[in-house]
Amino acid sequence: MTQSEFTHDEQMMIQREFDTLLEEYAQTRHRQRVELITRAFEFAKSAHNGVRRLSGEPYIMHPLAVARIVVKDIGLGSTSICAALLHDVVEDTDYTTEDIRRLFGDKIAQIVNGLTKISGGVFGDKASEQAENFRKLLLTMSDDIRVVLIKIADRLHNIRTLTAQPKEKQYKIAGETQYIYAPLAQRLGLFPIKTELEDLSFRYEHPETYAEIEAKLAAIRGDLEERYDRFSAPLRKKLEEMGYHFTISARLKTVYSVWKKMTTKNIPFEDVYDILAVRIVFTPLANAAEKEQCWMIYSAITEFYRPHPERIRDWISTPKANGYEALHVTVMADNGQWVEVQIRTDRMHEIAEKGLAAHWKYKNNEDSDKENELDKWLSNIKDILAHPEPDAMDFLDTFKLNLFAQEVFVFTPKGEIKTMPLGSTALDLAYSLHTTLGEHAIGAKVNHTLVPIRYILQSGDQVEILTSESAHPVQEWLEWATTAKAKSRLQEYFKREERNLIKVGEHTLDEVLLAHSLSNNKEMVVQRLMNHYEMTQPSELYLGIGKGTILLDNFQEVVFPKKSIWKRIISFNSSSKETPEAITPTPSQAETVAVTPKKKVKKKNIILNDENLGKDYILAPCCHPIPGDEVMGYIAQDDKVYIHKQVCVEAQRIKTSQGAQICAAKWDTHRVQSFMETIEIQGIDHFGVFIRVLTILSTDFHINLHHVDVTAEDGIFKGKLGIFIYDKQELNDLFTALKTIPEIISARRLEG
Repeated sequence: MTQSEFTHDEQMMIQREFDTLLEEYAQTRHRQRVELITRAFEFAKSAHNGVRRLSGEPYIMHPLAVARIVVKDIGLGSTSICAALLHDVVEDTDYTTEDIRRLFGDKIAQIVNGLTKISGGVFGDKASEQAENFRKLLLTMSDDIRVVLIKIADRLHNIRTLTAQPKEKQYKIAGETQYIYAPLAQRLGLFPIKTELEDLSFRYEHPETYAEIEAKLAAIRGDLEERYDRFSAPLRKKLEEMGYHFTISARLKTVYSVWKKMTTKNIPFEDVYDILAVRIVFTPLANAAEKEQCWMIYSAITEFYRPHPERIRDWISTPKANGYEALHVTVMADNGQWVEVQIRTDRMHEIAEKGLAAHWKYKNNEDSDKENELDKWLSNIKDILAHPEPDAMDFLDTFKLNLFAQEVFVFTPKGEIKTMPLGSTALDLAYSLHTTLGEHAIGAKVNHTLVPIRYILQSGDQVEILTSESAHPVQEWLEWATTAKAKSRLQEYFKREERNLIKVGEHTLDEVLLAHSLSNNKEMVVQRLMNHYEMTQPSELYLGIGKGTILLDNFQEVVFPKKSIWKRIISFNSSSKETPEAITPTPSQAETVAVTPKKKVKKKNIILNDENLGKDYILAPCCHPIPGDEVMGYIAQDDKVYIHKQVCVEAQRIKTSQGAQICAAKWDTHRVQSFMETIEIQGIDHFGVFIRVLTILSTDFHINLHHVDVTAEDGIFKGKLGIFIYDKQELNDLFTALKTIPEIISARRLEG
């Protein structure tokens, strides 16, 4: 950011943005505190006076945009608006939290302080510190959940304006947004924000793929609108006859959701048939319950369209853990394609759009003692935080399990319902009920049938956990536990056991040293043992001794090998009756360990051409990218630059934990270097079909084969071919040519 005075036009732009904020605030049902918000705006504008963002616009436009998201998209009130306006003041100016407290009170100061503590993003240059920042973010939930909501709003505006950032910064921010912020927004019920975060992240991570799918969506938009009008017409008429006030709207899949469907199902764009969905939002009539009226509308829809029996989602009877309520049904339209219809009341819609903030609004009308699913989730997060992982990145991974989970519903022997993430085991349920129950579990009875604790729970199961006082966790349980709580408790248990074994191991070594009159030379002996067993930490050595995997029977041979000057010194001292501690070895006698400081690597942009392959960069073996793939560079500890595909699993891990080591990469090849790729072809096993495949490869494309593996069964053939190609475009052209053969069903690249 640079300093400069704002022009008259910029001052007018700032004022217009603030006026729009007040207009949006006036449309809410919150108690109007315009004077307080105006004071916060004037204070923030003065504090950021003359400061500009990388894009060149006045910096105050950022907190104004965050405040607008807070009020319009999340539905928060004056306290949150003021905190959003002030959220960067303490971080970026000379003002302190105490200044904020003196001018705006304790609550706003507390939220601003929480936002300041977690500034700089979830991730920074050091992975463990990044994860610690994330823990700080979550810890604020116990004080004021609004810190998290404002942070999500802050991230949304940052990624909306990411264009001004350098490429490697875009990768880092997009990666952490996909990894943490989007699923966190989903879990808090902020579905529109979650959708936009995902879509914008994808746009920066895969710009070419994004543009390609966006163009295809634009090409069929007119057809989709026509289909929607034809589909919704009879429904509108029917709902009017039933006396409802309602809206029906078309919901089109985003570019990201289309891409996700294509990659998950391994299908082309043309085979994604559920791009169009329809949403009905209605005001309930006074003569019946909400749930009953949703099913009445469902019945009306199925008068016109036949429902898919396995694609009805009743989120009314059992809301999602983030509070989402709706009735979903997929029906067959007149054109033979499936269309999903979402049915919601006004209340359900507001909760779906604004998540937690809408929950607060409606909670006063509910039994205050009734803990809803979102409250349980937040309580679970606090429980995880109270028992943190020893390693902060492990904490991120276990927390992420909770973010992405879908739910199954099981019953206790007394008939109480318990919500568990999809894929949970009986062991997970035991730990969710009580840590002691988990640690002593030996099995379970599911629907009165005995099952092992690794049994995967199914919705509707009635589960009784069986225990024994003599049972204790074993390492294998970590493979059976899937929930964050169970994993954290198990790791906590094993760490505790490990600490005990380390103490036992050190005590055992101390006794051996005492027996050999070497207690005062412990440091030297430990270092020699570590060198012998190729260890880096004394705790590793003590743990091995404690476990019994390292025996001290050959202690003297390891510590004092033949030709060792130490052995001669100790022998001399023994004969001269001098104590070992009186001997001080010279530098030539003592073994030294050289520590080479790590070189700091500067970020750079890598041009990928035929000349510098293997010199300036290395193609990652985990995903073997080829020219044309969307790629990024990673500067490893050995200073080598590894090129990964953006969709590579390892690349995703790097973006979310080692953002500082990312560099931008761009292809500039001239069809000199060829690359081996494996493709898979499937088709109808007619006579001569594979001969035509080989003809296209050799005659039309002059492609060399590395290996061929073809099998045929029940009239279907499948072939895996290793081929040498120059770039992704040649591969796409080859697939297009292969699909001109009528018998070919699919041709695709097998990802590494």
